[in-house]
Amino acid sequence: QINLSVIRQYVDYLVTEQNVKNVFVNGTTGEGLSLSTQERKQLAEEWVCQGKDKLDHVIIHVGALSLPESQELARHAAAIGASGIAVIAPFFFKPTNKGELIAFLQRVASEAPAVPFYYYHIPPLTGVKIRVEELLDGIKEWIPTFQGVKFSDTDLLDLAQCINKNEREQFAFLYGVDEQLLSALAIGANGAVGSTYNYLGRKTNLMLQALAKPDLALAQKYQFLTGEFLNFVIKLGFGVAQTKAVMTFVSGIPMGPPRLPLVDASEEFIVKAKAKLDSIVWPDGD
Repeated sequence: QINLSVIRQYVDYLVTEQNVKNVFVNGTTGEGLSLSTQERKQLAEEWVCQGKDKLDHVIIHVGALSLPESQELARHAAAIGASGIAVIAPFFFKPTNKGELIAFLQRVASEAPAVPFYYYHIPPLTGVKIRVEELLDGIKEWIPTFQGVKFSDTDLLDLAQCINKNEREQFAFLYGVDEQLLSALAIGANGAVGSTYNYLGRKTNLMLQALAKPDLALAQKYQFLTGEFLNFVIKLGFGVAQTKAVMTFVSGIPMGPPRLPLVDASEEFIVKAKAKLDSIVWPDGD
């Protein structure tokens, strides 16, 4: 069951401990696609409510396999004052070309005509490999509210072409592969959405500050250490359930078990992951 009562504590933790002021709700880490429509609405409402005057942006993922369901979630997000909505490509009956994908996205975006719209590109999970560079050509004509992309793929050539071709549009390119964020920032990504920022948000912000200076060697150090931790846990088997376990022991907030078919992280994983994270010496001395 979803636990709405911890969200207030979660918001405060992100803001004060991790210096994270923006959230992406009902995405992959939040198991949005394993939740009922009603549960997704309840979560969206609670995040918007608890984030008021504390968070800068609450983007709600409203993608679903069913177009009417996605449209209903988009209308709801608009009604509760979300700062943006995002939509994943449908992944059972898949769009096979740009026209089909845009038609679906447009029908969802039009239900929230005043809300910034993001496409959530995650081909490793959807199997929809339509290149974003191709998708963006003339997209504003179809979706006037189009604001950018949550780009969760390792294809940095596609990302670079998007950024190069769409400079004038000022689209937001939010990168979603945490262990490669520095590479994406170097070619012009202007934000990130990822699970590790729940518990390594402060470290990632320090990486961003180092890059802005610019102190590339320091920025690399942060990226390498994040990568060292992720490389370690990926070998143990790292997914949404394990992310919840890490977030629980780092924050002290009970993130709860995942929903089937995902199963709880093992005690062995928790012990090893905690020991690894504790062993890392960060440049800021923590």
